Amino acid sequence: MGHVRGTEAAESGHGTADDLAGGRVMDERETWTTEEFGTSHKGAVGVLLADGTVPKPVFFDTGSSGAGRSISQWSVYDGRRLSGLRAAGLRAVCSCGWTGPEHRLDWDEIGDQNLGEAGARAADQCTQNWDEHTEEVASSAIPLPDSVTVLLSQLGEEIEKLAKSSPLAAIRAARRLEVVATEVAYWPAHQVQRDTTTVQAAAALGLNEAATRKLMARFGRWSPYR
Repeated sequence: MGHVRGTEAAESGHGTADDLAGGRVMDERETWTTEEFGTSHKGAVGVLLADGTVPKPVFFDTGSSGAGRSISQWSVYDGRRLSGLRAAGLRAVCSCGWTGPEHRLDWDEIGDQNLGEAGARAADQCTQNWDEHTEEVASSAIPLPDSVTVLLSQLGEEIEKLAKSSPLAAIRAARRLEVVATEVAYWPAHQVQRDTTTVQAAAALGLNEAATRKLMARFGRWSPYR
């Protein structure tokens, strides 16, 4: 299952990185998502201190109207930066609440090395743990018939081949695929809305409840705010 890496910039409330100039404090760290499950299962490398607690983000003051950067990227917890906090171990975390096993950091071995480099192996193990977690999520979701899985895979491969000779034709094919998906999902969305709770649908789809409501509203063509 392929996943997408990105740098998360989030704050309490709302806003984007551009809001830094307006005095808001952003929290940044690298995160991972899969194409299918998106932010319902957003993973990252989490930090544990020696006492087993999770540290607060490290604040870096930009010196402009109270704005600043609040960073929770694991590599800043080296005991030598502004917070003075030192990571004792790393573990994978997920937005669904799942946490992976702890991978201890040997500071006698790390010494004065850059934590981003010295802790890379432990961070990679966290990524692997999260990959296993998303595979378990996929396995627990409602299964698809093999015929549908094969057809979807073949269709994706054919569009990729088409893109090499005609990118515009590939875009049209992808657009047609979107249209077909919207058409065939309309009545199933209404049936699910009538016969299934949001909790049940979310479990079957491997999504959180908010993402499930949004998906059902898009396919069923009703307002997600109703």
